[in-house]
Amino acid sequence: MSSKGALTGLKVVDLSRVLGGPFCTQILGDHGAEVIKIEPPQGDETRGWGPPFDKNGLSAYFSGTNRNKRSISLDIRQNKGKEILLKLLSEADVMLENFKTGSLEKWGLGYEDFLSKEFPRLIHCRVTGFGADGPFGGFPGYDAVIQAWAGLISINGSPESGQVRLGIPLVDLGTGMNAVIGILMAVNERHTSGKGQSVEASLYDTGIQLQHPHAPNYLMSDNPPKLTGNSHPNIAPYDLYETSTVPVFLGVGNHGQFIKLCTSLGTPELANDPRFADNVLRVKNRAELNDALNQMFKDKDGVAVATQLLAAGVPAGAAMTVPEALNHPHTRHRNMVVEKDGYSGTGVAVKMSRTPGSVKSVPPGFGAHGRDILKELGFAETEIEDLIDTGIVWEHPK
Repeated sequence: MSSKGALTGLKVVDLSRVLGGPFCTQILGDHGAEVIKIEPPQGDETRGWGPPFDKNGLSAYFSGTNRNKRSISLDIRQNKGKEILLKLLSEADVMLENFKTGSLEKWGLGYEDFLSKEFPRLIHCRVTGFGADGPFGGFPGYDAVIQAWAGLISINGSPESGQVRLGIPLVDLGTGMNAVIGILMAVNERHTSGKGQSVEASLYDTGIQLQHPHAPNYLMSDNPPKLTGNSHPNIAPYDLYETSTVPVFLGVGNHGQFIKLCTSLGTPELANDPRFADNVLRVKNRAELNDALNQMFKDKDGVAVATQLLAAGVPAGAAMTVPEALNHPHTRHRNMVVEKDGYSGTGVAVKMSRTPGSVKSVPPGFGAHGRDILKELGFAETEIEDLIDTGIVWEHPK
C-alpha cells in the first residue's frame, strides 16, 4: 500500500481563511497535496476563536481545518509581498481564496485579467458568501447567515421550539466539499485542454443545493415545508423515540425494514396493521404509529435496542453525545479520530485502497514555515531578514 496520497504532486496555494476554504484545502492536504497557507499579517481570525486552546495557544477551531499545511504570513497588498505570491503561483496547480469580491482585481491579481494570462494552467478557486454576481453578489456571508437566507433555518426545529439554526456549520463544510469537487474536476479537465480555469463555490448556492427533500417537495407540490422536529416529511417511521436511557432514531426507508422492526421488537402483528401497510399510509397515520412505537421503546435500553435493530437490518441509531461518538469502538476502528504529536482531530473520511489519506503534519503555528518557504524560493538570508523587518513577511513568534 502506497504511503503517498492520491493527490501527491498537486501544489496548492491557500489564501483562504475561516472555514469553507481551509476545510477544502485540508481535504486536499490529507490526500497528499502540498498546501502552503498564506495568512495575512493579522493571521487567520479563527486562530482566536476559542476557548479551547492548546498549550501553544492554537484554537481547536483553527486546528480542526488546517492540518497538513505549511504557513507563511505575507502582506500581498505590498509589491514585494505580491512578488513572493507570484513566485509561489509559478509552481502551483491551484490557488484558493475567499477575499471580498473585487479584492484580487484591485490588487492587480484578478483571474481573467492577470492570473489566467500569466499562469494559464493555474486553477483558481474562489469561495464566496453569495457568489460574485446577482442581487447579493459580493455580499459577506457566514454559515448561519446563509442558513437563514437559504431557508435552512425555516425547516429546522419543531413547532414547539420554533426555527433553530443547524448545530453544525453544514453550509460552510458543504461549500468546502463543493470546492474540492470543483478543483478536482478542473484538474481532470486540464489533462485534456492543458488549461486551468476559475472555479467558484458559494455558501448561498450550497445552502440551496442542500435543501433536499424540502426544495423538490415544494417545487412539485407548491406546499411550503413545515417544522416537523425530528420526523421526516416523506418517510415514516423516521423519528426520535425515547427509551429508558438514550433516545433512539429510526430511519425506516422501506416496508421490508418495517417488518423487521416490528418482528425484532416482538410485535410482528403491527406490520399487518392496515393503517401501516405501506409508507404512504404510515406517513398519513404517523401520529398513531408513533404512539405505538413510543410504548414499545419506553422501557428499553437505547444503546442495546439500537444495536439489536441494526443487527436485524433496521437502520437505528442511539443518540450519542459527542464524547460518546468519538470514543465509540466503531469510530476508533474506522480511524475517525487521529492523533499525532499532541494533536487530535477527526479522521480522513474518504478511504482509498492504494493511496490512503493521512495526517502528515499538525496544524501550523502562525507563519511557522515562512523562512523555509522563502529559502525554497531562492531568497537569501539577508533578503529574508529584510522582508521580516519591513513587515512583508511576519515571522512566527519564538
